[in-house]
Amino acid sequence: MLHPVRIGHVVLKVRDLDRSLAFYRDLLGFRVAGEMSNVMVFLTATGENHHDLALLRVGDSAPSPVPSAVGLYHVAVQLLDWEAVKAAHAILSERGLLRGASDHGVSKSLYTVDPDGNEIELYCDAPREEWEGRVDEMVSIVRPLRLD
Repeated sequence: MLHPVRIGHVVLKVRDLDRSLAFYRDLLGFRVAGEMSNVMVFLTATGENHHDLALLRVGDSAPSPVPSAVGLYHVAVQLLDWEAVKAAHAILSERGLLRGASDHGVSKSLYTVDPDGNEIELYCDAPREEWEGRVDEMVSIVRPLRLD
């Protein structure tokens, strides 16, 4: 058996590299860590890893992801804390990009999609003492997110 340490990075296929870069860099706050001849851009959240996310240009005619197909459901991006989630809620709402908001017990999450239809979850964890060691339905839930 292998013993994974963490997910190292995610690579998303995108139609338009510049448009996607504007979403991930200018809206979500990732920083460019490297580029590969207008084919791929490597992005980092904190600089701790060379890249947490890479964008691979596949061209304007590439088909959209099919919601009912097997494959990636969403990429979750952890924000610093509850205040950061509330700030993200305001920004996404103002720009018409908020697709959902849920309290999952273990986390509080917002949902949006990137320019190519890939779902992005922006979240913060609930305090560890609220969920650690629990296996009941209160830590695996989907209920409306209250912003107060």
